[in-house]
Amino acid sequence: MPKPILRSDVLEMKDLTEGMILKGTVRNVIDFGVFVDIGVHQDGLVHISQICDRFIKHPLEAVSVGDIVEVKVLSVDIGRKRIQLTMKGI
Repeated sequence: MPKPILRSDVLEMKDLTEGMILKGTVRNVIDFGVFVDIGVHQDGLVHISQICDRFIKHPLEAVSVGDIVEVKVLSVDIGRKRIQLTMKGI
């Protein structure tokens, strides 16, 4: 798989802030969304409702593994090691 395009100022989850726009690589596609590698040690989740503006039944209709995508950080939960991302409105 291609390596993600990393930002030098984002190395760990604590470096992420809400509203930050990043590029990443789709690592896994599941029924309820996609996991995107944005360069920190934890992949971020883009929920199926946050992938595109139109209705899709499965994330594979819009993206596939290995795609380079632009995402915006919605929330960061360091305690639970979860990153919520969106691909809408970028």
